[in-house]
Amino acid sequence: MDAIYDIMEKILPFSWVEYNFMKNALLAIIIITPLFGMLGTMVINNRMAFFSDSLGHSALTGIGVGTLLGIRDTNLSMVMYAVVFALMLNYINRRRTMSTDTVISVFASLSMAAGLMILSRGGNFSRYSSLLVGDILSISSPEIGLLLIIFIVSLAYWSLCFNKLHCVGVNVTLAKSKNIRTNLVEDTFSILIAVIVMLSIKWIGILIVNALLILPAAAARNISSNMREYHLFSVLISVFSGIAGLVLSYYLGSATGPTVVIIASILFFITFVIGTSRGK
Repeated sequence: MDAIYDIMEKILPFSWVEYNFMKNALLAIIIITPLFGMLGTMVINNRMAFFSDSLGHSALTGIGVGTLLGIRDTNLSMVMYAVVFALMLNYINRRRTMSTDTVISVFASLSMAAGLMILSRGGNFSRYSSLLVGDILSISSPEIGLLLIIFIVSLAYWSLCFNKLHCVGVNVTLAKSKNIRTNLVEDTFSILIAVIVMLSIKWIGILIVNALLILPAAAARNISSNMREYHLFSVLISVFSGIAGLVLSYYLGSATGPTVVIIASILFFITFVIGTSRGK
């Protein structure tokens, strides 16, 4: 890690690079933003924006359940709960007893309320309030290593399942006709999103993690004419928003997560105007 720090100091002649917490935050953003940009395209294609948002809000319940069960590792309890949450949503959604947005809204509301109820007992919720906006500046070297592992696993999954995911997103019936196990594809992708969202919340924040997942892909969609451009622009916009948000928050003294989201939002409106002028 020291060698990486030395390289960063040589190629980035800025005052903020002198601080290790800024170097760690920059490395984390370089790892996680391409991942969010890449996966966000499929989240939008498969109409899962509301789903990923509900996952973020269920984080509090995961912590609460972990507290009741005596699980000290909050990341573990959040991931375990989120995986169960995602699979239950998929199962109920396939029953087609009500609209998808209604099912997600019911689950999200229940999870959020249950988490707040459990964690607020005895007036202790203030201990978890930092999760609402996150703190990328607090990330440590071992946690960066964990993000790198997640990134590699996600790339492997993406290379193996992209075509199947895309086909399912276009038309489930078509996917089934091509002998694609649609339920398995949907469930594995939901689990991947659940794990990534939960493990990112500590640094990005419950209130804005979904925005970072959706905005770069939505902005890229405004100006893309094919799937290759769509993914490329989404990754580039996500990386730029992350780095620019980190640097700007340092000079403004603001929280990094919200600053990143504001930049991504500005880019969305810029690409919307560009796309509209092109007649998209």
